[in-house]
Amino acid sequence: MACFIVPLTQAVATTIYRKTTKHTDSFVGRNLKTLEQMLWGGSLMLIVDHIINGEVTYMYPFFTALETEGGGLVMLREMLTVGVPMSVLVTLVWAVYCYAKERKTASI
Repeated sequence: MACFIVPLTQAVATTIYRKTTKHTDSFVGRNLKTLEQMLWGGSLMLIVDHIINGEVTYMYPFFTALETEGGGLVMLREMLTVGVPMSVLVTLVWAVYCYAKERKTASI
């Protein structure tokens, strides 16, 4: 229900970092836009999924888990057990993609 908060936070941080620094000559700088797009796209898909499943609503408290006592701990546990591994996996896939792209570019 709240797993999208972690990749969404990483997407915001990545966007801020990319826009405030101009490291286009480094390995990370050249490929940071790709990570940003992966995180924003994945977060948007997760938000839509949670809205469709009724876990996120347009009325306060927005997360249905917060309507019950102890729901905040359930959300925190989901963010730690689902959101963090999801963000790490997306970042690892991005790193492998960038490495393969760099190797292909270097061999041409």
